[in-house]
Amino acid sequence: MCSLHASAETPAYFPSHLHQFVFRNWELANLDRMAEVVGATPQNISRVGRAMGLPPKPVLTPDQLRRIYITVIRQNWDVLPEEQLIRLLGWTNEKYRFTLKEDDFLDHKLGTKPKCEPVRYEHAEADASWIRRTLGNDFNVKGEPAFEFVKRLSAPSKQLAPPAPSAFHPRYIYSFFALYGDPLLEPEIDPFPEGYLQKLAASGVDGVWMQCVLNTMAPSKQFPEFGKGWEKRLATLNTLVQRAARHGIKIYLYLNEPRSMPVEFFAHREDLKGALQGGSHAMCTSQKQVREWISDSLDHVFRNVPGLGGVFSITMSENLTNCFSKGTAKTCPRCGQRTDAAVVGEVLDAIREGVRRTSKDAEVIVWDWGWPDAMSRTLIPKLAPDMRFMSVSEWSKPIERGGVKTQVGEYSISVVGPGPRATEHWALAQAAGLKTMAKVQFNNTWEISAVPFVPALNLVERHARNLKQAGISGIQLSWTLGGYPSPNLDLARRIFDGEENALAKTAEARYGKRAAPLVLEAWKGFSDAFERYPYSVAIYTIPTQHGPANLLRLTPSGIRATMILLPQDDYKAWSGRYPPSTVQREFAGMADAWGKALDVFRRAVPESSEDFAIAETCYIHFRSVANQIEFYMLRDSKGSHDRMRQIASEEEALARRMYKLARRHSVLAYEASNHYYYRPLDLAEKVLNCRFIVENLVSSK
Repeated sequence: MCSLHASAETPAYFPSHLHQFVFRNWELANLDRMAEVVGATPQNISRVGRAMGLPPKPVLTPDQLRRIYITVIRQNWDVLPEEQLIRLLGWTNEKYRFTLKEDDFLDHKLGTKPKCEPVRYEHAEADASWIRRTLGNDFNVKGEPAFEFVKRLSAPSKQLAPPAPSAFHPRYIYSFFALYGDPLLEPEIDPFPEGYLQKLAASGVDGVWMQCVLNTMAPSKQFPEFGKGWEKRLATLNTLVQRAARHGIKIYLYLNEPRSMPVEFFAHREDLKGALQGGSHAMCTSQKQVREWISDSLDHVFRNVPGLGGVFSITMSENLTNCFSKGTAKTCPRCGQRTDAAVVGEVLDAIREGVRRTSKDAEVIVWDWGWPDAMSRTLIPKLAPDMRFMSVSEWSKPIERGGVKTQVGEYSISVVGPGPRATEHWALAQAAGLKTMAKVQFNNTWEISAVPFVPALNLVERHARNLKQAGISGIQLSWTLGGYPSPNLDLARRIFDGEENALAKTAEARYGKRAAPLVLEAWKGFSDAFERYPYSVAIYTIPTQHGPANLLRLTPSGIRATMILLPQDDYKAWSGRYPPSTVQREFAGMADAWGKALDVFRRAVPESSEDFAIAETCYIHFRSVANQIEFYMLRDSKGSHDRMRQIASEEEALARRMYKLARRHSVLAYEASNHYYYRPLDLAEKVLNCRFIVENLVSSK
């Protein structure tokens, strides 16, 4: 069992650590690999699964296994020690460490690894009959295999055609199913197949973006350890660029450079050692050698991939890059004596210089993500006029929800931009002769990313119209979440291209003229409901991504919620700047209002359809968040056990309802940089979790 904390131990409804391991990995790994990890045979593992009454064991294909690794890591984070986890993945230790560091800072999203005892197969198997009786036959529901949606999105269609080119350019987005960490080394996991590019183009998208870790993309005389495998990466990139061009789509590279390096890298390069964070040092960009390496590397990339659309950069936060990027510049003997605007400006100049050596037309897009106000006012007027300047549209917009006043950070559909920060920064950039862009999330956000799009189209319409009037020239349509061809994107395209009655035309195009009036009524109801969302920084921890899959804990775990992946029972952190009671009330009200709109949507759209499943998933997740917060408020205040049991019963019903949806629609609960937040059997575990609470929590006296 895990020794970090009682809550990290094997839950009481599992008869043994082995049973937990088998249950958690039944849909994530194949029998031979599971058996190898615990010292058993595939037949042994199969027998344990049958004893628990699990549905037929799926056999995962190599493609599925390559796409689901983050889910495997998350589900086993408090089950397996690292040695067994790496073996379950079939990885080397080096690949595991690289993934934790570079795959969208996965290590941060997972938090501290609990210390776990190894799982071993024991012949004297414990009694699992309670699990088998509880599950019954309700979970033998047929449906789609994991990632079946990739096949649908990848299939070409003869009926789709891209719209005419638009002056509103670029409009780029992230692939809905790309691998984030090092995708160019795995060309067989295609981030942009023909059919998907075709669907994006038909939605008005003219660009797609990919992560680029520069020290893997080009050889370097200064740093000979850099660039291993660059030939394969750039060959893959060339193929993607040429294919995308056939659909009128450009590829843009995301730069967050230069990446920090471990202490050993600086053994003979003390003069390049910059700011320190977490055991790594920045490559100090106050040193000309580092800036030259950035320029040389980008020159190499653009020279070898001439059709690239351009780059966009984040220079503050995310990873440790320049010495000011994480607020630790004082630990650098050079940058500690300089200003943030001077240092960041040099990084941007180095990026531009490298691109411009080869390409005069490629876009060099500067994103002000995380820039302090004073630095922004100093640096923006000094940017080269052949750059584009981008700002998060809704950032800093003041709001009041549930009687609490706050403001938006980013990633919001519920708050319609633009806000004052973007407006001010765009004005500074336009005065300096730069074209301006907005970063938005029109499909989904961290408010809820378990669905490919949030059907709150009235909010999207208002935002798109506001941006059209703001004088911007282009748009980044998503971060890693939000790359699904959807009615939301179609609506934005119509607005940016100047169509009248865009909302009604979008409804008619997707559902037909007869259904359109009811659809418009439902979209209005969804939008009104979603505008109640108690927005705060809690979007990164609150379990709207996990919904009813997040387990209930009868005793406080004491474990803090991590960013996105592990909400735990940390409901006070979920609540951000709001009292938990306010968050509970707002989510309950949002669920009530969403449910009424769902009834209208049901009259227009078949309940078996993916679009209805998406809308229903939103309702289930909102209702579950309200339930979970109420449960924990009661738990910590020693409130009514009867109400806690009632909530557990409601959560069991939601988990069962969500199980059927997730089994039938493989797109649900998936996001590109986090993979599946849950697989259907995780919802079955929630049923066990809730039933155990109902049967064992004594009534209040």
